[in-house]
Amino acid sequence: MKYMYLSKNFERHVVLMSPEVHWNTGNIGRTCLGANAFLHLIKPLGFSLESKQVKRAGLDYWPRVKLYVWDNFTDFKNKMKPLKKEVVLFTKNGDNPFWSMPSPERLFLVFGSETKGLPQPILSMYKDATYHIPISDEIRSLNLSTAVGIALYESLRFKRN
Repeated sequence: MKYMYLSKNFERHVVLMSPEVHWNTGNIGRTCLGANAFLHLIKPLGFSLESKQVKRAGLDYWPRVKLYVWDNFTDFKNKMKPLKKEVVLFTKNGDNPFWSMPSPERLFLVFGSETKGLPQPILSMYKDATYHIPISDEIRSLNLSTAVGIALYESLRFKRN
């Protein structure tokens, strides 16, 4: 049975700004492959992509991940040319809950590094497109790979407007 949320009508891009933890990136790569999404890594990376831990977290799927590595956000933006309405930023202080994000055919879900979050210039560039995943006061944040999975699959969910 084919589900609506895996429709080819949607193009999803997960963008990780300076990821630091190799197993998070491996898990996110595996999730992107399962959701038919692209994975963009913006340097600097806190690990080598040749690391056995990245490959282990992505299992034997890693070679099939639609992976792009960029030297910086400007290069990514100039090449991919996302429209403002196609970009959503995820930060624990985002103005909007994740379930209210837009659902255009092409969407870029941007996440910051595990310890530093998103850089201020990027937050300023897309100040009206910040989203959060509500959590209790018992924890500081969700694990990055968990947050990506929640946001990515919500972005693919069929929306009735």
